[in-house]
Amino acid sequence: MSNGSGHPEGHGVAGEVVRRRIRRRAKILASPARVIVAMFAAGVSVFTVLLALPIAGADGSSVGFRIALFTATSAVCVTGHTIADTASTWSTFGEVTIVVGFQLGGLGITALASLLALLVSRRLGISTSLVAQAETKTLDLGDVRRVLIGVALVNLVVEGLLAAGLTLRLWLGYGESLADAAYLGVFHAIAAFNHAGFALWSDSLAGYALDPVILLPIALAIILGSLGFPVLFELRHKWQNPRQWSIHAKIVLSGTALLLIGGAVVLTALEWTNPRTLGSFSTPATILNGFFAAVTPRSGGLSTFDFGDANSTTLFATDILMFIGGGSAGVAGGIKITTFLLLFFAIVSEARGDPDVDAFGRRIPSAAIRQAISVALLGVAVVAVGTFAVLAVTDLTMDVALFEVTSAFSTSGLSTGALPFVSSQAQYILVALMFIGRLGTITLASALALRERRRLYRLPEERPIVG
Repeated sequence: MSNGSGHPEGHGVAGEVVRRRIRRRAKILASPARVIVAMFAAGVSVFTVLLALPIAGADGSSVGFRIALFTATSAVCVTGHTIADTASTWSTFGEVTIVVGFQLGGLGITALASLLALLVSRRLGISTSLVAQAETKTLDLGDVRRVLIGVALVNLVVEGLLAAGLTLRLWLGYGESLADAAYLGVFHAIAAFNHAGFALWSDSLAGYALDPVILLPIALAIILGSLGFPVLFELRHKWQNPRQWSIHAKIVLSGTALLLIGGAVVLTALEWTNPRTLGSFSTPATILNGFFAAVTPRSGGLSTFDFGDANSTTLFATDILMFIGGGSAGVAGGIKITTFLLLFFAIVSEARGDPDVDAFGRRIPSAAIRQAISVALLGVAVVAVGTFAVLAVTDLTMDVALFEVTSAFSTSGLSTGALPFVSSQAQYILVALMFIGRLGTITLASALALRERRRLYRLPEERPIVG
């Protein structure tokens, strides 16, 4: 059957469908940051509605919009901040809704960040299938599906192994029924690997502070999640050949080791004699919990002692660790290790008088340094403005306000316990900070890279006085 122009009628309809798909894809590629923000905003909205339902409350009544919005944002943005005790506030439906929220949020942010990484590396106009090849260095062109499946499989394998270990320990070592142990094991395994920070115990992991069989596997899952999937994929294929690792993998791995060891030493030393935190433990337990305290600012959010009882210097040291965060294209928050170390390398090169910034035998492009400076300064600005705003509407001290704001921005979820008692205005400020912190760094970094362009002219040079 003809449409009067000599072409089959169906051919015109199919062609229009194809053209619409092409235009839609071009629109997405032109502004991927908007798509990501819209997707996460929609996710927060959906989970807010679900958590506001009466069935989600432990007593069969609605918890209200404010608590539902705060918890939904914290779950979808894999933060772990709470203004209502997770164990006593939510029904089983509410708890399952929360765990689904941070599972989807963790998977979504890593998958989308990996795709953005390819857009950055290959620029616009190249098929998004190249993201797969750029991130893994092993996949064929057009195999994006395989990459996404790989991301999901890494999640399921790590979470499955951790859930099995936690289930057995809680069942055999703590007398939990097998069903309860499995429920607790699955919930906290997903929370650990996705850096969600939620716990079904009111004191987080304080009840297991003396149990390395519980703490060390959780710490390992948090560390793996903080590396980012590009690094995990690369280690899978090249773990025996460190010389072949990319500059990104070397920066993330060396930075992670430095922050874990340095953070453990500093935090353990600062809290060694504090009887309210680590001072009451034996020496081995103090070292174990000091190490765990250095792991969880990777945005893990789980803790073995109340940070409200910690010294002010410990809070500030933890602020630094949370602000730096973990690796790119993963579930960790913060400005990212790569951003921090690129700035460090830039300072070293400037101090030496070198014309270029070098790291691990490679020259770092000046555009990457500029982007790192932009991301870091924006992060400082957000934390500064957020702290000012929280101080203006609460009676919190500076160290506590800075800690809570930095934790929200870095999606760490660590808290001094002050959040349930602050004003509703402060809680809404923290909601905005969690959302900005979760999406701000990756969308800003990708937007800066994708907007990079060449100019056909250069202005006359004139150097101002610096310092």
